Order: sequence, then C-alpha cells, then structure tokens
Amino acid sequence: MKARSRMKRLLALLPIVASGLLPPTALAAEPRRIVIAHRGASGYLPEHTLEAVAVAHALGADYLEQDVVLTKDGVPVVLHDIHLETVTDVARRFPDRKREDGRYYVLDFTLAEIKQLRVHERTALGSGQPVFPGRFPLGAASFEVPTLEEELQLVQGLNRSTGREAGVYPEIKEPAWHRKQGRDISPIVLELLARYGYKTKADRVYLQCFDFDEVRRIRGELGYQGRMVQLIGDTPDFNRMRTRAGLLEVAKVADGIGPPLQQVIAGRTGEAYQVTDLVRDAHSAGLVVHPYTFRADALPDFAGSMEELLRAFFDVAQVDGVFADQPDRAVAFLRSAGPRP
Repeated sequence: MKARSRMKRLLALLPIVASGLLPPTALAAEPRRIVIAHRGASGYLPEHTLEAVAVAHALGADYLEQDVVLTKDGVPVVLHDIHLETVTDVARRFPDRKREDGRYYVLDFTLAEIKQLRVHERTALGSGQPVFPGRFPLGAASFEVPTLEEELQLVQGLNRSTGREAGVYPEIKEPAWHRKQGRDISPIVLELLARYGYKTKADRVYLQCFDFDEVRRIRGELGYQGRMVQLIGDTPDFNRMRTRAGLLEVAKVADGIGPPLQQVIAGRTGEAYQVTDLVRDAHSAGLVVHPYTFRADALPDFAGSMEELLRAFFDVAQVDGVFADQPDRAVAFLRSAGPRP
C-alpha cells in the first residue's frame, strides 16, 4: 500500500508533460548544449528524492544527476554526502549511531535502516537551518532516500511513458574513503549501470568523479566504456588539472570536465565578463565543459538574473552544458534561443 501511494504521488507530478509544455521527442538526437538537473529539481523539492527526479524530467532536463554512496550492506543509494544529518532526520531516529566525530555515516546503516529516515531540504550543519530558506519547507511532506536502482527504474519508466529520453549523470562519491572503510564502490555502481543499459558512449549517461586516480582506474582497470567527466574542485590540488597539460592528461581517459562556474567566468569588469581560458583549453583537448552550480536563488555577484548568468556561460564562454538547481530556467533559456544545435 505504501509503494502504491508513493507512485500515485509521483504520477501526480507529471501533468506538466501532458499539458504540452514538453512535446515528446522520443530517442531524439542529443543536443550539443545540455541541461543537467542538479540533484534532480533540487530548487523545488528536497534534493535527490524520487519526486525531485520526476519533476526534473517533466521540466525538460536532458540529464538527471545522482550522487552515489554505499550503505552498510553494500547497496548504492543516492545522497550528495557520505553523511546523513544535513538532509535526513537520522539524529532523531538513531541518536546513538553517530561516530566519534559527531557525524552519521551512510556506510554505518543498512538499507532497511536508511529507508526509515525522512528526507528534508538541506540544512546547515550545526544550526539546522535551511541552506536555501526560500525552498521547500522543512517537514512539509514525507520523502525517502532512494536507491540508485530505484532512480534508474524511474528515469527509464518516464522515458518510456512520456516519449522523452532523459539521461543519467551519476557521481561516484569519495571512492578512496570507501576503500579505506573496506568497500569498493566503483565496481558496484558500474555493474548496476551496465544492468540498466548504461555501458557505452552511445548511451545516455555521463559518469563523474572528483578523484582522478579513480577516473583512470574506472577507464583502465575496470574497463568502463561510457562517457566520463572529471570533476574539478576549487582547491590547490586541482590547479595543474586546469592547465593545458593537465587537460590533455584528463582527455586520455575522460570526455569532459565539470568545474565550478567561477573557474569559467571569474567576474565582470563593466560590461565585459572575465572569461578564463579553461573552456578554450578544454575544447582544444577534445573535452566538453559542464560547470556547476547554477542557482536562481544564489547567483554570483556578476549576474543579476539566472538568464543573464546562462547567457554569459552559453553565449560568451561557450560551455556545453550546465548543472542547474532550477533546470526549467536553463531549458527555457536554450529554447528561447531557437532550435538547439
């Protein structure tokens, strides 16, 4: 009964497709410029929930992102962090299960225990206040932590029922940390992706990771043939990766990079954007560029609106895709520019 009620809730989110906002484009060629729903439609619903995935699909996102971590019994679940307390009620339900550092780790809980948790809008560690106060209200509805398999099933089901094919964009989170804990996350994720048909560069999938050693391992030792994106952080560890020589090294194993948006446009002087060389150098190395994160409610200082930000990145910096919390805004922007190349 619970599963049936949950599916009714998900289906109730989909009339926007039937209304004509999203014309079916079954198996259409992938556009050159894409919109990636960051943790689903996280600007409207709690991140990474199945409900956020359903809405992101309905809003026209080309790809839906999944951050993946492992449970105690080795099941890949979709959460942005290896910790639980900022997006669930774990501290209330399992108060004695935190580690010495005061954090609650996904890897310390079985899937059955994870499924007892209620997911809420992201809160700040310590204060418990919403990170984005204007988003979905805390405690207003009941949401669960989904498994990666549940998300893949939902995406493929929506692709079939709506006639519009959206891809998946999973991130393997902290693989080195998982191995130190005695768990190897990458083969588990790859096996599940393969089971659902996400195996080659012809499939609608990008696999992403911050760990360059792991990206090389996935491509080499583990033999993954699908498209991969090397994520780039904003710490000094990634400085060399952003150079021409570093990008050429990345291009030996990956198909693209995912940098913070400030590494693409550093600011603005008058009417001129301070565009770095990163996109140009990445394109020269044969890499696509998908910067993160575009948020209408957390704009950088150099942009007065989401549309201005998108124009700067797509039209001026010439990026190939964006991670957006409000994917409909990015989809609408690209549609307003005419047929998507």
